[in-house]
Amino acid sequence: MLIKRNSMEAQANRRAGPGKAKAEPKPRKAKFAPITLSEQDGVVFLHFGTEWIQGAMRVRKPDWIELEYAQQMMAWMLFIEKPERIVQLGLGTAALTKFCYRQFPEAQITAVDLNPSVIAVCRTMFRLPDDDERLAVLEMDALDFVNDPSNHGTVDALQVDLYDATAKGPVLDTAEFYEACSACLTPQGILTVNLFGDHPSYTRNYKSMRHAFPDTMCLAPVHEGNVVAIGFKTPRELDFAALHERAKQITGATKLPTKSWVNGLKAWQTARQAK
Repeated sequence: MLIKRNSMEAQANRRAGPGKAKAEPKPRKAKFAPITLSEQDGVVFLHFGTEWIQGAMRVRKPDWIELEYAQQMMAWMLFIEKPERIVQLGLGTAALTKFCYRQFPEAQITAVDLNPSVIAVCRTMFRLPDDDERLAVLEMDALDFVNDPSNHGTVDALQVDLYDATAKGPVLDTAEFYEACSACLTPQGILTVNLFGDHPSYTRNYKSMRHAFPDTMCLAPVHEGNVVAIGFKTPRELDFAALHERAKQITGATKLPTKSWVNGLKAWQTARQAK
């Protein structure tokens, strides 16, 4: 049974005021950090009022995935060639959403973000297309999305990148949240999630993932310690020769640095077997 836990932002929406403990709490607008932008060497960065980068776009290549950790979030492509539904929790600059929209023309693409200003800036500054028959950008809490039974069993690839302005770790990190993520996946579905490897939140999130998924792995850290963790709904035997061939196909079609993904999986498996 899944136990519903409100996210930090959802709690702000529903918290009752003083003296209202017995009354039904009335929804209110969530308070979000201000959105700010910076630019360097032709790359525009998204911030939530701090120095922490929440996403990036190279102006001359708006559909390219600029940040390496975001590229690694696509590692599920090694195992799934023709996804029918891809979901992104946490829009950022819409880099992953745009890439999936262009790269998989037969797939349904859904992106979820609670902050309406993030969605608006993605439309106006980061060239996110308007919704159409394949693309749906939803203004809602990610926890509500994964707990919605109508989404269960419908997602082939679920990409989770849920950080607020403090960037201390994912806003949603419980076993119940990851159980709900698993419930959304098809039997062969895969979760990728952006974690901070050198922060206490990493152990908490990875432990929660292992509770919800029968098989989990991590790629090598990049940037300031970003670690992309992968959760498999169904355990997979890793044939590294086949994975390298698949990686070459992906790189040929997308220019993504997929060889490092396979090497990262191999290093993780070797380390795990040595324990």
